[in-house]
Amino acid sequence: MKISSIPAMIVALISLSLPACHEDKDQPHEEHNKIVVTSPQARDVIFTTPYVCQIHSQRHIDVRALVDGYLNEILVKEGQAVTKDQVMFKILPVVYKAKFDADKAEFNLAELELKYTKDLRQKNAVSENEVALYEAKRARALANMEKSQAELKFTDIKAPFDGIVDRQHEQLGSLIKERDILTTLSDNSVMWVYFNVPEASYLDYMARASQAKEPPRIELKLANGSKFQYLAKSVIVEAQFNNETGNIPFRADFDNPHGLLRHGQTGTVLIHQTLKNATVIPQRAVFEILEKRYVYVVDKDDVVHQRLITIEHELEDIFVIKSGLDVTDKIILEGVRQVKDGEKAEYEFRPPAEALANQKNHAE
Repeated sequence: MKISSIPAMIVALISLSLPACHEDKDQPHEEHNKIVVTSPQARDVIFTTPYVCQIHSQRHIDVRALVDGYLNEILVKEGQAVTKDQVMFKILPVVYKAKFDADKAEFNLAELELKYTKDLRQKNAVSENEVALYEAKRARALANMEKSQAELKFTDIKAPFDGIVDRQHEQLGSLIKERDILTTLSDNSVMWVYFNVPEASYLDYMARASQAKEPPRIELKLANGSKFQYLAKSVIVEAQFNNETGNIPFRADFDNPHGLLRHGQTGTVLIHQTLKNATVIPQRAVFEILEKRYVYVVDKDDVVHQRLITIEHELEDIFVIKSGLDVTDKIILEGVRQVKDGEKAEYEFRPPAEALANQKNHAE
């Protein structure tokens, strides 16, 4: 190697190292941002708990045949709305009409015999026992006639309440047996929405419900993500827990005047409850170590200490604190990565209301 080339190499090496030195000077400038401190705030917080639910009609029954016979008429269509006592199906009534006519004739005969016997009794031609015998005969004939009349009426199958007709199980002309299902009928004016609540959540719900002046606001989110326009008007808690799952069934009742909800739908119940004077902090002040959550607390001497906290509820951009912090504490909001436990820090204090506002616009 020539001696004259050595200075040139040194110059090249120095020039290559200059950008690196420049980057090292800029790097601390990027890391050492301003440290901002705030305090937890006590305020009322509305939190929402979702539960998967099943939607049922308040009345959903099988419409069955009460007598045997041929299905003579179908007077409703699938999906049709019917009113109470509207005739839905007719079973051929010939046999039942004939039986009713025969039993009615027997009753008329028994009445004539009783009347004739009473006339004879007034003339002392027969005894009281004979009158009682014909009275019993008339009572038996009356019972038979009323039974036949009921069976004849059963050939007209009527809607027991206002509702919507479901799928038809039998076609016109089918031979129907007693108790055969012809269709189902749903009363959708009020819907019963069932969902299961874990035991711990049940206890929290009951505790807050006993203290609240108003019942919690309960919404229903449908399968397409939209919310049902009416809120639940009442909530019922069933009597016992399921020992296998540890859940207890709840039922929320929703008015359904427009018939949007149908029996068998699914959705999500959203229970909105209010926490009074809850201690809240911004989520970005919290960091995790081994699945535990911590914040940096600044003491009165401006020394930073790492503190374990317990989260009660996680909302969109804030944490509701169960334990570990008080409103008098100071926590590091911005610059969490720039401090260490036991160090003294210089910081700027930001009021809690300002720190909690517009969380989405602030990110470290």
